Amino acid sequence: MPRTVWYPGHMAKGSRKIRELSDRLDVVVEVRDSRAPASTSSPLMKSLAKIKPVIRVLSRKDLADPEKLSLWLDSLKFSHAADLRKREGLPQIRRAIMKFKPPHREVRFAVVGIPNVGKSLLLNMLAGKSSANVGNIPGVTKSVSWYRSGDMLIVDSPGILDPHAEPGAHMMLSWLGCAKAEVVGGWENAALSLVKFLTRSGMAGILPVDTDGNPEAALELMGRKWGCLVSGGKVNTELAGRKFIEAFSSGRLGRFCLEIPGGERAADGSAGCFRDDEAASFV
Repeated sequence: MPRTVWYPGHMAKGSRKIRELSDRLDVVVEVRDSRAPASTSSPLMKSLAKIKPVIRVLSRKDLADPEKLSLWLDSLKFSHAADLRKREGLPQIRRAIMKFKPPHREVRFAVVGIPNVGKSLLLNMLAGKSSANVGNIPGVTKSVSWYRSGDMLIVDSPGILDPHAEPGAHMMLSWLGCAKAEVVGGWENAALSLVKFLTRSGMAGILPVDTDGNPEAALELMGRKWGCLVSGGKVNTELAGRKFIEAFSSGRLGRFCLEIPGGERAADGSAGCFRDDEAASFV
C-alpha cells in the first residue's frame, strides 16, 4: 500500500525534543499559512497550548484573501498576520513576544510549525541574522537548535506534520507546498484533487483555464497552455500537475483562502471549512 503521510525520522525526533524542552520556555510562537490556518496548525500545539501561552503568526498574508484572513484574525486569539519576506508585521510579533520576558533574564521561546510555512524565515528575522536554513523545500531544518539574540533565546525545530492525520489533510498541504505530492499519489493526483476542490468550493475562477466540470480536461488544457508536451503532442500530465500546483502555491494564480472559521476540522481545536469527509473523497 502506498504511503499517504510524509513523516521522516527527523520530524519524530524534533517533536520529542520540543516536548522535552517545553518546561524551559516562556511562550511558543506558532507559524501557520494564512491561506489555510486550520490545516497548517502544528500537531505539537495540541499538547503545548495546554501548558504554554501561544502567539500565532499567520504568514503569507500577501497571498491570502483579505476578507477571509480578517475573519481568522478575529477568530484566533493572540494572532498576527505577516508578510515575512517584506518584514511586514515583524515589529508587532516582536512586541508580543517580549511581553512574556521575565524581569531577571531573556525571554525563551520556540518557533514551531509544519514544513514550509515560513518558520525558519521568521526565526532568522527575529534573530537578526540568517542563522537557520531557509528554503521552499519541506523539511529543511533537520534538528533542534538554540539561537541567542539580545533579550531573546530562541529554539528552532524541524517542520513537523501530523502522522495520524487523514490523507485528505496531507493532500491539502501538498497544494500549499507543505507536504510532498509524491506521498499523496504524485503531482497529477494532487492537481486533479485541487481542481475538484476549487470547483466544489466555488473558487473555479482562480484556475487558468475553464474546467467545464471536468478536472482531467482542465489539466490537459493547462498542460498545453504551459507546453508540457511529449512526443506525439501528448500532454505530460505529471509535469502539468506540478506546474499547476507550483503556480497555485506561489500565489501566481491569485489570492485565496481554502478555509474559513467555523468549519468542522482543525488540528488544535480551532475550526476550518475543509471537512474530513470531503478530504477522503479527493484521495
